[in-house]
Amino acid sequence: MKQLTISEISVKLKDLKDDNDPFFGELKSDGRKGVQQLLARWDRQRAEEVRLYGRYQEMTVFERRLKKSGWTMIAGTDEAGRGPLAGPVIAAAVILPEGFYLPGLDDSKKLSEAKRDEFYKEIMSGASAVGIGRISAGEIDRINILQASKKAMLLALADMGSTPDYLLTDAVDLDVPYQAEAVIKGDSKSVTIAAASVIAKVTRDRYMRELDEQYPHYGFGRNMGYGTRQHLEAIEKHGIINEHRKSFAPIKGMY
Repeated sequence: MKQLTISEISVKLKDLKDDNDPFFGELKSDGRKGVQQLLARWDRQRAEEVRLYGRYQEMTVFERRLKKSGWTMIAGTDEAGRGPLAGPVIAAAVILPEGFYLPGLDDSKKLSEAKRDEFYKEIMSGASAVGIGRISAGEIDRINILQASKKAMLLALADMGSTPDYLLTDAVDLDVPYQAEAVIKGDSKSVTIAAASVIAKVTRDRYMRELDEQYPHYGFGRNMGYGTRQHLEAIEKHGIINEHRKSFAPIKGMY
């Protein structure tokens, strides 16, 4: 039999998932360094796939328990932007379909910007329903950030266009007309909440970048409204705009 080239072996390995396949036995006896390097890379990739699958199983514990109890439309909600000095608080609500699998999905704060953008596309295209809620800086000042976060989540749920029969939130109690459960650190324990956290974070970051084009002095495209040194220096030099939260320190003490 003709010996396969390194390139041909690389292509064939991409389609293999079972390390018990007889082809691996042939490769292990192949003395070429390039072949052994391909095998080592396949082993690493397979180990990572197994790790991500295990992590995803951990992230679906709540959803699988609820589905066994008969709940089918399980929504998750989370927000982004509680702490910044500027910009809105934005919440998202998500319902994922049966069989949805997105390895690596986790709390948006644990993901790189590139990975968040990638997952955002996957969630938006694969979710059964997605909703967005936004509360402005002015309203945050009027009702406080906790109430604003809750209101944003309720707006996101209303924006979905689908009514859930069960809701998972990231440690927030919401007044909703269906069963709900507040999960401590839910964005790292529930895949549905994690999906909402990614949608909320990416949506808010994009908004802040648009704001940065209008008000370049404040560096919103980099700091996302948080109180970095450059942002605080810009406030001292240029003052505040409507997007700043006047009830937040240190702005509260300045005006």
